Amino acid sequence: MPSVVGLLEQHELAARRRVDGLREEADRIQAELSAAEQEWQEWVVARRRVDAVLTAETAGTVGMKSVAGPRKADASSAAGESVKPRSQVLVWREGLALSALSVDYQRIVQLLVDRARLGQGPLTCQEMAAAFGMDVVPARVEALRSKAKRLVARGWLAEPGAGRFTPAAGVAGSGGGS
Repeated sequence: MPSVVGLLEQHELAARRRVDGLREEADRIQAELSAAEQEWQEWVVARRRVDAVLTAETAGTVGMKSVAGPRKADASSAAGESVKPRSQVLVWREGLALSALSVDYQRIVQLLVDRARLGQGPLTCQEMAAAFGMDVVPARVEALRSKAKRLVARGWLAEPGAGRFTPAAGVAGSGGGS
């Protein structure tokens, strides 16, 4: 009959091998994640640069084209809805109404304008997701962050601190006509 100490040593050895194997797998996954994040950041930079070039060339025009080119028409666009997955955001200028933005962008700006009106500070994207009743998960937060950053780039919002958003000076909410 095997000894208890011998059985414990066998189980300890098996557990250590499993831990070592999982550590190696975690290291591999961490390296893969790091490479994927780097690639993602490169695409973000590329998109921002293209947006900046297109904005500089078409500043002030209403009919800006999408970077991705024309998308297939669907029933909602045929019905005249203004909500599109890749809506363009016009550069803010004095007198431009909030209604010039798609509904998703209007909601973000209006939330921040309302908070500013109440004397409350900037919001993070996680706080915005919670305020909109969304699940605060990375996909939702990153979608909001992308929209908020686009609004910052077009002059609708300001980013006084990293990842914290507030309406830009002069931007008013729906009181003026949205």
